Amino acid sequence: EVRSDLLFDLAPTHLHFARVSRDGSPPLERVLTEHDRSWGLAEAAASTGTSFGGYFRLGIEHILTGFDHLAFVTALLLVGATLGEVAQVVTGFTVAHSLTLALAVLGYVRPSPAPVEALVGLSIALVAVENIWLLGARGPVLPAVVAGLLGALGLSAAQGVGRVPGLVLVGLAVFTYCYFGLLRRVRRTGSLRWAVAFLFGLVHGFAFASVLVEAQLDTARLWHALLGFNLGVEAGQLAVVALVWPAFRLATRGDARRRRLAIEVGSAAVLALGVFWFVTRAYR
Repeated sequence: EVRSDLLFDLAPTHLHFARVSRDGSPPLERVLTEHDRSWGLAEAAASTGTSFGGYFRLGIEHILTGFDHLAFVTALLLVGATLGEVAQVVTGFTVAHSLTLALAVLGYVRPSPAPVEALVGLSIALVAVENIWLLGARGPVLPAVVAGLLGALGLSAAQGVGRVPGLVLVGLAVFTYCYFGLLRRVRRTGSLRWAVAFLFGLVHGFAFASVLVEAQLDTARLWHALLGFNLGVEAGQLAVVALVWPAFRLATRGDARRRRLAIEVGSAAVLALGVFWFVTRAYR
Protein backbone atom coordinates (compact mmCIF):
# COMPACT_ATOMS: atom_id res chain seq x y z
CA GLU A 1 0.00 0.00 0.00
CA VAL A 2 1.12 3.52 -0.78
CA ARG A 3 0.01 5.94 1.91
CA SER A 4 0.85 9.53 2.77
CA ASP A 5 -0.31 11.73 5.65
CA LEU A 6 2.28 14.42 4.98
CA LEU A 7 1.11 18.08 5.15
CA PHE A 8 -2.60 17.32 5.46
CA ASP A 9 -2.70 18.66 9.04
CA LEU A 10 -1.26 21.97 7.84
CA ALA A 11 -2.87 22.16 4.39
CA PRO A 12 -5.95 19.95 4.01
CA THR A 13 -6.23 20.81 0.30
CA HIS A 14 -2.71 19.56 -0.45
CA LEU A 15 -2.42 16.89 -3.15
CA HIS A 16 -0.01 13.98 -3.54
CA PHE A 17 0.56 12.16 -6.82
CA ALA A 18 1.53 8.52 -6.25
CA ARG A 19 3.03 6.64 -9.20
CA VAL A 20 3.37 2.87 -9.46
CA SER A 21 5.08 0.83 -12.18
CA ARG A 22 4.99 -2.98 -11.94
CA ASP A 23 6.27 -5.84 -14.11
CA GLY A 24 7.36 -3.53 -16.90
CA SER A 25 3.87 -2.10 -17.41
CA PRO A 26 3.36 1.64 -18.02
CA PRO A 27 3.26 3.62 -14.76
CA LEU A 28 -0.09 4.51 -13.24
CA GLU A 29 -0.78 7.55 -11.12
CA ARG A 30 -3.21 8.12 -8.28
CA VAL A 31 -4.12 11.40 -6.63
CA LEU A 32 -4.03 11.13 -2.84
CA THR A 33 -6.12 13.68 -0.94
CA GLU A 34 -7.08 14.31 2.66
CA HIS A 35 -10.09 12.01 2.29
CA ASP A 36 -8.32 9.39 0.18
CA ARG A 37 -4.81 8.97 1.58
CA SER A 38 -3.90 5.46 0.50
CA TRP A 39 -3.65 3.33 -2.64
CA GLY A 40 -3.52 -0.44 -2.37
CA LEU A 41 -1.03 -2.13 -4.69
CA ALA A 42 -3.52 -4.88 -5.53
CA GLU A 43 -5.96 -2.16 -6.53
CA ALA A 44 -3.24 -0.47 -8.59
CA ALA A 45 -2.57 -3.66 -10.52
CA ALA A 46 -6.24 -4.02 -11.42
CA SER A 47 -6.98 -0.38 -12.23
CA THR A 48 -5.92 2.28 -14.70
CA GLY A 49 -5.05 4.90 -12.09
CA THR A 50 -7.14 7.93 -11.24
CA SER A 51 -10.27 7.86 -13.38
CA PHE A 52 -11.72 10.61 -15.55
CA GLY A 53 -14.31 11.16 -12.83
CA GLY A 54 -11.53 11.41 -10.26
CA TYR A 55 -9.87 14.24 -12.18
CA PHE A 56 -13.27 15.85 -12.71
CA ARG A 57 -13.83 15.89 -8.94
CA LEU A 58 -10.30 17.18 -8.46
CA GLY A 59 -11.07 20.13 -10.77
CA ILE A 60 -14.24 20.95 -8.84
CA GLU A 61 -12.40 20.79 -5.52
CA HIS A 62 -9.58 22.92 -6.87
CA ILE A 63 -11.84 25.80 -7.95
CA LEU A 64 -14.05 25.62 -4.86
CA THR A 65 -11.02 25.77 -2.54
CA GLY A 66 -9.15 28.30 -4.70
CA PHE A 67 -10.35 31.39 -2.86
CA ASP A 68 -8.28 33.76 -5.01
CA HIS A 69 -9.92 32.45 -8.19
CA LEU A 70 -13.36 32.68 -6.58
CA ALA A 71 -12.64 36.25 -5.50
CA PHE A 72 -11.77 37.15 -9.10
CA VAL A 73 -14.97 35.63 -10.47
CA THR A 74 -17.01 37.36 -7.76
CA ALA A 75 -15.44 40.73 -8.59
CA LEU A 76 -16.41 40.26 -12.24
CA LEU A 77 -19.99 39.40 -11.31
CA LEU A 78 -20.62 42.31 -8.95
CA VAL A 79 -21.28 44.83 -11.72
CA GLY A 80 -22.85 42.41 -14.20
CA ALA A 81 -26.09 44.20 -15.09
CA THR A 82 -27.59 41.61 -17.42
CA LEU A 83 -27.39 37.89 -18.03
CA GLY A 84 -25.80 38.61 -21.41
CA GLU A 85 -22.94 40.57 -19.82
CA VAL A 86 -22.35 37.82 -17.28
CA ALA A 87 -22.29 35.23 -20.07
CA GLN A 88 -19.71 37.27 -22.00
CA VAL A 89 -17.46 37.65 -18.98
CA VAL A 90 -17.68 34.00 -17.96
CA THR A 91 -17.06 32.86 -21.55
CA GLY A 92 -14.00 35.09 -21.89
CA PHE A 93 -12.55 33.82 -18.63
CA THR A 94 -13.33 30.19 -19.48
CA VAL A 95 -11.79 30.27 -22.96
CA ALA A 96 -8.66 32.02 -21.71
CA HIS A 97 -7.85 29.80 -18.74
CA SER A 98 -8.70 26.64 -20.69
CA LEU A 99 -6.19 27.72 -23.35
CA THR A 100 -3.28 28.40 -21.00
CA LEU A 101 -4.12 25.37 -18.85
CA ALA A 102 -3.74 23.14 -21.91
CA LEU A 103 -0.58 24.90 -23.15
CA ALA A 104 1.10 24.55 -19.76
CA VAL A 105 0.10 20.94 -19.10
CA LEU A 106 1.15 19.88 -22.60
CA GLY A 107 4.53 21.54 -22.09
CA TYR A 108 4.36 24.29 -24.71
CA VAL A 109 4.59 27.10 -22.14
CA ARG A 110 5.89 26.76 -18.59
CA PRO A 111 5.98 30.11 -16.76
CA SER A 112 7.47 30.29 -13.30
CA PRO A 113 4.78 29.59 -10.66
CA ALA A 114 5.80 32.42 -8.28
CA PRO A 115 5.08 35.39 -10.59
CA VAL A 116 1.93 33.68 -11.88
CA GLU A 117 0.51 33.40 -8.36
CA ALA A 118 1.43 37.03 -7.67
CA LEU A 119 -0.26 38.17 -10.87
CA VAL A 120 -3.41 36.30 -9.89
CA GLY A 121 -3.59 38.52 -6.79
CA LEU A 122 -2.91 41.63 -8.87
CA SER A 123 -5.65 40.71 -11.34
CA ILE A 124 -8.15 40.54 -8.47
CA ALA A 125 -7.13 43.97 -7.21
CA LEU A 126 -7.35 45.57 -10.67
CA VAL A 127 -10.85 44.23 -11.35
CA ALA A 128 -11.99 45.54 -7.96
CA VAL A 129 -10.52 48.97 -8.81
CA GLU A 130 -12.45 48.90 -12.08
CA ASN A 131 -15.69 48.19 -10.20
CA ILE A 132 -15.13 51.16 -7.89
CA TRP A 133 -14.25 53.42 -10.82
CA LEU A 134 -17.38 52.42 -12.73
CA LEU A 135 -19.55 53.45 -9.77
CA GLY A 136 -17.89 56.86 -9.47
CA ALA A 137 -17.41 59.83 -11.78
CA ARG A 138 -15.18 57.78 -14.11
CA GLY A 139 -12.54 60.46 -14.20
CA PRO A 140 -8.93 60.14 -15.38
CA VAL A 141 -7.31 60.41 -11.95
CA LEU A 142 -7.76 56.86 -10.65
CA PRO A 143 -6.56 55.14 -13.87
CA ALA A 144 -3.53 57.43 -13.95
CA VAL A 145 -2.70 56.65 -10.32
CA VAL A 146 -3.05 52.89 -10.81
CA ALA A 147 -1.01 52.94 -14.04
CA GLY A 148 1.63 55.07 -12.31
CA LEU A 149 1.88 52.63 -9.39
CA LEU A 150 2.21 49.68 -11.77
CA GLY A 151 4.88 51.53 -13.73
CA ALA A 152 6.79 52.29 -10.53
CA LEU A 153 6.58 48.64 -9.48
CA GLY A 154 7.83 47.69 -12.93
CA LEU A 155 10.87 49.97 -12.58
CA SER A 156 11.66 48.55 -9.14
CA ALA A 157 11.24 45.02 -10.51
CA ALA A 158 13.79 45.85 -13.21
CA GLN A 159 16.22 46.50 -10.34
CA GLY A 160 15.58 43.02 -8.97
CA VAL A 161 12.83 43.82 -6.44
CA GLY A 162 10.02 41.28 -6.31
CA ARG A 163 9.21 38.17 -8.30
CA VAL A 164 7.15 39.64 -11.15
CA PRO A 165 9.19 40.70 -14.21
CA GLY A 166 9.36 44.45 -14.70
CA LEU A 167 8.30 44.24 -18.35
CA VAL A 168 5.08 42.49 -17.32
CA LEU A 169 4.20 45.20 -14.80
CA VAL A 170 5.00 48.00 -17.25
CA GLY A 171 2.84 46.26 -19.86
CA LEU A 172 -0.01 46.05 -17.36
CA ALA A 173 0.41 49.77 -16.62
CA VAL A 174 0.03 50.63 -20.31
CA PHE A 175 -2.92 48.25 -20.70
CA THR A 176 -4.67 49.64 -17.61
CA TYR A 177 -4.39 53.25 -18.72
CA CYS A 178 -5.55 52.49 -22.26
CA TYR A 179 -8.37 50.22 -21.09
CA PHE A 180 -9.83 52.79 -18.70
CA GLY A 181 -9.54 55.41 -21.44
CA LEU A 182 -11.54 53.16 -23.74
CA LEU A 183 -14.16 52.53 -21.05
CA ARG A 184 -14.74 56.29 -20.80
CA ARG A 185 -15.64 56.40 -24.49
CA VAL A 186 -18.29 53.68 -24.61
CA ARG A 187 -21.84 53.69 -23.32
CA ARG A 188 -22.11 50.00 -22.41
CA THR A 189 -18.98 49.22 -20.43
CA GLY A 190 -20.15 45.66 -19.86
CA SER A 191 -19.45 44.86 -23.50
CA LEU A 192 -15.72 45.41 -22.87
CA ARG A 193 -15.28 43.55 -19.60
CA TRP A 194 -14.85 40.26 -21.40
CA ALA A 195 -11.44 41.60 -22.53
CA VAL A 196 -10.26 41.92 -18.93
CA ALA A 197 -11.75 38.53 -18.07
CA PHE A 198 -9.90 37.01 -21.04
CA LEU A 199 -6.55 38.71 -20.33
CA PHE A 200 -6.45 37.76 -16.67
CA GLY A 201 -8.01 34.38 -17.43
CA LEU A 202 -4.78 33.55 -19.24
CA VAL A 203 -2.90 34.09 -15.98
CA HIS A 204 -5.38 32.06 -13.93
CA GLY A 205 -5.06 29.19 -16.40
CA PHE A 206 -1.34 28.94 -15.69
CA ALA A 207 -2.15 28.85 -11.98
CA PHE A 208 -4.68 26.03 -12.52
CA ALA A 209 -2.08 24.10 -14.51
CA SER A 210 0.33 23.86 -11.58
CA VAL A 211 -1.71 20.98 -10.18
CA LEU A 212 -1.18 18.73 -13.23
CA VAL A 213 2.24 20.04 -14.31
CA GLU A 214 3.86 18.87 -11.08
CA ALA A 215 2.43 15.38 -11.59
CA GLN A 216 4.53 14.88 -14.76
CA LEU A 217 1.96 12.52 -16.23
CA ASP A 218 2.79 10.18 -19.09
CA THR A 219 1.51 11.15 -22.54
CA ALA A 220 -1.04 8.34 -22.57
CA ARG A 221 -2.65 9.68 -19.39
CA LEU A 222 -2.18 13.38 -20.04
CA TRP A 223 -5.26 14.13 -22.15
CA HIS A 224 -7.38 11.98 -19.85
CA ALA A 225 -6.33 14.04 -16.83
CA LEU A 226 -6.39 17.40 -18.63
CA LEU A 227 -9.93 17.02 -19.96
CA GLY A 228 -11.38 15.71 -16.71
CA PHE A 229 -9.66 18.38 -14.59
CA ASN A 230 -10.61 21.26 -16.90
CA LEU A 231 -14.25 20.19 -17.09
CA GLY A 232 -14.30 19.93 -13.31
CA VAL A 233 -12.96 23.47 -13.00
CA GLU A 234 -15.64 24.70 -15.41
CA ALA A 235 -18.41 22.87 -13.54
CA GLY A 236 -17.30 24.35 -10.22
CA GLN A 237 -17.01 27.81 -11.72
CA LEU A 238 -20.47 27.67 -13.31
CA ALA A 239 -21.93 26.46 -10.02
CA VAL A 240 -20.48 29.51 -8.26
CA VAL A 241 -21.82 31.85 -10.96
CA ALA A 242 -25.25 30.21 -10.83
CA LEU A 243 -25.42 30.75 -7.07
CA VAL A 244 -23.69 34.11 -6.56
CA TRP A 245 -25.07 36.29 -9.35
CA PRO A 246 -28.79 35.44 -8.97
CA ALA A 247 -28.50 35.76 -5.18
CA PHE A 248 -26.85 39.16 -5.51
CA ARG A 249 -29.43 40.39 -8.01
CA LEU A 250 -32.29 39.13 -5.85
CA ALA A 251 -30.91 40.76 -2.70
CA THR A 252 -30.47 44.16 -4.39
CA ARG A 253 -33.44 44.14 -6.77
CA GLY A 254 -35.40 47.38 -6.88
CA ASP A 255 -33.05 49.24 -4.55
CA ALA A 256 -30.32 51.19 -6.36
CA ARG A 257 -28.73 52.47 -3.13
CA ARG A 258 -28.48 48.99 -1.64
CA ARG A 259 -27.03 47.63 -4.88
CA ARG A 260 -24.45 50.40 -5.00
CA LEU A 261 -23.49 49.84 -1.37
CA ALA A 262 -23.17 46.10 -1.94
CA ILE A 263 -20.89 46.64 -4.94
CA GLU A 264 -18.75 49.15 -3.06
CA VAL A 265 -18.35 46.98 0.03
CA GLY A 266 -17.79 43.81 -1.99
CA SER A 267 -15.25 45.48 -4.29
CA ALA A 268 -13.39 47.01 -1.35
CA ALA A 269 -13.12 43.60 0.33
CA VAL A 270 -11.93 41.97 -2.89
CA LEU A 271 -9.44 44.81 -3.46
CA ALA A 272 -7.95 44.30 0.00
CA LEU A 273 -7.61 40.56 -0.63
CA GLY A 274 -6.04 41.09 -4.04
CA VAL A 275 -3.46 43.56 -2.73
CA PHE A 276 -2.65 41.23 0.17
CA TRP A 277 -2.15 38.22 -2.11
CA PHE A 278 -0.06 40.21 -4.58
CA VAL A 279 2.24 41.71 -1.95
CA THR A 280 2.75 38.48 0.00
CA ARG A 281 3.40 36.46 -3.16
CA ALA A 282 5.54 38.97 -5.03
CA TYR A 283 7.71 40.34 -2.21
CA ARG A 284 8.03 37.65 0.42
